[in-house]
Amino acid sequence: MRISGMMSIRAAASAAAALVLLTACGHGGGDGGGDKGADQGKQALRSGAPTPDPTRIPDVGDKLQSRIPDQSRQVVAVYGKGVNSGDATVVLYTKQGKAWERTRSWTAHNGKRGWTTSHHEGDKRSPVGVYTLSDAGGVLPDPGARLPYTSSGSFAAPHYWPKSHWTDFNYVIAIDYNRVKGTSPLDQTRPEGQSEGGSIWLHMDHGSGTSACVSLPKSGMEYLLKNLDPKLRPVVVMGDKAHLAA
Repeated sequence: MRISGMMSIRAAASAAAALVLLTACGHGGGDGGGDKGADQGKQALRSGAPTPDPTRIPDVGDKLQSRIPDQSRQVVAVYGKGVNSGDATVVLYTKQGKAWERTRSWTAHNGKRGWTTSHHEGDKRSPVGVYTLSDAGGVLPDPGARLPYTSSGSFAAPHYWPKSHWTDFNYVIAIDYNRVKGTSPLDQTRPEGQSEGGSIWLHMDHGSGTSACVSLPKSGMEYLLKNLDPKLRPVVVMGDKAHLAA
């Protein structure tokens, strides 16, 4: 498995989005890398620790694992720190053959009050679950997205919000929770009713928890927009560690 590393950077004080990347360790190729992996596997067996199953998304239990469509070959996993925490890590996994490869990872945020299995409008919690990713957009021009992309000033956050939030929606990817697939993320249609909430997106980070969305650094959003491929049926698996592992 290859893990692409990302360098941590700071945005200038005037920037609206927090551009913080999670640094990951690189995995060297060649015989040395293979031997190291074999040694680690032997150590895991000696210690009694379970050997990770490469055909499964790490730290995701049977309940949510079973909801990942067989056709999906890209998974954005959102690992919330805790049920009442707004801090998270986002990892992109790409399926090669039958094995899932960890492709990239970023520090991120979710709902400021944490997570819920029964999301409602205004609860400030992100919904736990598995959802498809089918549409994108933002204030900024299309950066080369593979998903259908709508560029519009209508995405702009209202300026009565704190200035740190003004660029949140420069890039967004709609999470298909209570929305109509195949439409712009701006579409407000909520098939399950207004009370169930909606407009839950992956969007640019401002350095703290959100209303219910998941936020990433600008570089992370650009990477996902350029690499999430509708032909690979991308989905997001999201929740706090306990709910993910169930």
